[in-house]
Amino acid sequence: MSEFPWLLTMIVVPAVGGAAVAALPKGRDALAKQAALAVSLLVLVLAVLATVAFDTGGERFQLTTSVSWIPSFGVDFALGVDGIALVMLLLIGVLVPVVVVASWRDTGPGGRSMKAYFAWLLVLEAMMVGVFAATDVFLFYVFFEAMLVPMYFIIGSFGGPRRQYAAVKFFLYSLLGGLVMLASVIGLYVVSTSQIGEGTFAFDALRSLDIDPGVQKLLFLGFFVAFAIKAPLVPFHTWLPDSGAEAPVGGAVLLVGVLDKVGTFGFIRYCLPLFPDASRTFAPWILGLAVAGILYGALLAMGQSDMKRLVTYTSIAHFGFIALGIFAFTAEGGSGAVLYMVNHGISTGILFLVVGMVITRGGSRSIADYGGIGKKAPVLAGVFLVAGLSSLALPGTNSFVSEFLVLLGSFPTRPVFTIVATVGIVLAALYVLLLIQRAVHGPARGLVTEQPFPDLRRRELVVVAPLLALVIGLGVYPQPLLDLINPAVAATMGDIGSDPAGTQPATAEQGAN
Repeated sequence: MSEFPWLLTMIVVPAVGGAAVAALPKGRDALAKQAALAVSLLVLVLAVLATVAFDTGGERFQLTTSVSWIPSFGVDFALGVDGIALVMLLLIGVLVPVVVVASWRDTGPGGRSMKAYFAWLLVLEAMMVGVFAATDVFLFYVFFEAMLVPMYFIIGSFGGPRRQYAAVKFFLYSLLGGLVMLASVIGLYVVSTSQIGEGTFAFDALRSLDIDPGVQKLLFLGFFVAFAIKAPLVPFHTWLPDSGAEAPVGGAVLLVGVLDKVGTFGFIRYCLPLFPDASRTFAPWILGLAVAGILYGALLAMGQSDMKRLVTYTSIAHFGFIALGIFAFTAEGGSGAVLYMVNHGISTGILFLVVGMVITRGGSRSIADYGGIGKKAPVLAGVFLVAGLSSLALPGTNSFVSEFLVLLGSFPTRPVFTIVATVGIVLAALYVLLLIQRAVHGPARGLVTEQPFPDLRRRELVVVAPLLALVIGLGVYPQPLLDLINPAVAATMGDIGSDPAGTQPATAEQGAN
């Protein structure tokens, strides 16, 4: 057990902060914003300090805290992180304060108070930390389901015109996946009871079970369906375009940037180590879905007229690359996939934020209503361009190294899927550059001339600056994150018995060459 409960503190601080913000008297919106920003920055500091305390050469799971919770069923409130979970906590720590500042001037539908919005953001942050830090499978399930509640209210109360429809669809899809996973969680408990004499939900104990291959397949499918919906993979994706388009911009950043990563995180954390035989059996089918998602998401993105829906469809394509790296069963592919999870959160986060700034100025989500933004707002246009180039994984931006490592790691074991997936790179260039060409370049027209269209304000520069720094910084030197990720991925590959020749740690040099 670590000397200081870093992870528990990272859950308690935003949870208490959210409750405190919600309890503020009516009309204290300014104080609510200030409190939310202070709490989210404190969580970022805790995440950085936890990273400093993490020993990349030490035990697989560190910063652990474990308290008996429901002893009669072997349930512990057990927390711990490996490098995979730790980089996701860092992503949460960066994105939440950015979202708070980005939402500073927002008002709810009908001009309603945003106090509840900031309270739900902090509660959501607590749930997201919990889902990545849990090392007890039952506790993971609790956080997995609990984080639906704040996001449901964020979309349903503060989103666009079809917010209630989108919120209900998001909730029902995710709840259905969670219920399917619950059946497999119970199945794991039964198997552990038969093999070790007492039921347990501890990840390390479950990882050591020798589960019958037939039973493995059934249990694997329960987890896979829940994670495939959450990711989402095609054809489980239909809730995301509605939710991403109707959510407020800050909510969309966290939905696509972090919440959806719980699905791909679940693949590599739970599906592969707990069900190695089933993972290998179903891998070709999952890779087929991943590649289909890459192509489908890219083609649908090209045909969108709504900017927010376009960004959500690009995310479906990106999640396909992440799944490809995970189920290639190589260290390069796995490390690339985890790095992709972080980089996608950054690049999609800044793209959503820039799109939100454009919509705020023009009052429309339609791409056709804009043109020549660069003439009226050159700094905004420049940030828009960098965000788009990061999304298409241009060399020198953060997404390039992760996408390259995924393709490098998947080609030796899955060459056909990898070759088909590369078509998605070409399509990504098309949908991003077409968007930039239509909205940014050319003479000013449409709402750009009809509405006041100022350039980026000081607060907006504060919002995009840290993400721009990460886009460039991780594009030039991603090795610090890979140093955290590589040992955890190598341990996961060991769990599924991958060929050591295919599990060499990834380095920044591989991505750069």
